[in-house]
Amino acid sequence: MFAQDQVFSQFYNAPIQLNPGLVGLSTQPQISINYRNQWPAWPQVYATYAASYDQYFESLNSGFGVQALSDDAGGGIIKTQRFSGVYAYQLKLNRKLQARVGLEAGFFSTQLDWDKLIFFEQLVPSGIEGLPTGGLLPSTEIRPDNLSNISLDLSMGALLYGEKYYVGISLKHLNNPDNKFRPDNSGIYSGLPSRLIIHGGMQIDLPSRNKDGFGTFIAPSVLFTRQSGLSQLNAGVLYNQDRIFGGVWIRHALSNIDAAIFSVGVRTEWLKLSYSFDLTLSDAFVTRTAGSHEIGVLINVGGRQKKRSRYEDCFSIFR
Repeated sequence: MFAQDQVFSQFYNAPIQLNPGLVGLSTQPQISINYRNQWPAWPQVYATYAASYDQYFESLNSGFGVQALSDDAGGGIIKTQRFSGVYAYQLKLNRKLQARVGLEAGFFSTQLDWDKLIFFEQLVPSGIEGLPTGGLLPSTEIRPDNLSNISLDLSMGALLYGEKYYVGISLKHLNNPDNKFRPDNSGIYSGLPSRLIIHGGMQIDLPSRNKDGFGTFIAPSVLFTRQSGLSQLNAGVLYNQDRIFGGVWIRHALSNIDAAIFSVGVRTEWLKLSYSFDLTLSDAFVTRTAGSHEIGVLINVGGRQKKRSRYEDCFSIFR
């Protein structure tokens, strides 16, 4: 009832997942691959896989892309898949200020493995003669007729940016896709709750000795998301020095601190590879969860874009 969408700690390596307006940040084709393993010390973990392809076409002032996501919650109890196409139009407001508007449309699918569920009535209390503690009693729960569903999923996003800063807003699941497994005639449940994302950041360029490299810069950023009555705030900074980069963020749930995020990575002309670790700081604590682990891969097909755009931007963190 209170679950939220998957949120990658390495949001900068999953830009389309963050905001449809970020599709097509390079005229070269880009392929992004993401993997997240959350709380691996738990017996039933959360694993998320995502991949996307996108490209910008200057003649159309537009970016196009496709993305896929697969999420395995509770060791396979609930599986979620999303596949969508994404489009963004870039509008020049003046020489130093631009805007982007993105649209996303696709399919949202969920599957439930009923046989892996354990209900309260099946648990055997200790001290009952003839029944072994830890065993399971038969369940009287009625198995749903339908254990999977597919729904249309619509999202949109917008960005305003210049040479040094950007700010964006995204609304996911605008049509509240139906992801329930039982008929609901009460009118209480209206579908997957919409998700609001507000994010922004800066790029502070620093002197660099390597003029042909990736530059040296500091990129502070902030990300706020709210869904199903719960909120999350990420704030931190990434430092890039030519081919090596690293960063640190704090994730807060407004009611309590959740985790500190540490990230490190390396890049070449065609490949960007990074790893991040979420150090759990909430009551769940890292010794119980083993934190969370992410791997991000960004492939620049044909090598890094050599030609600089005639309009400067501050999206080096996403490339």
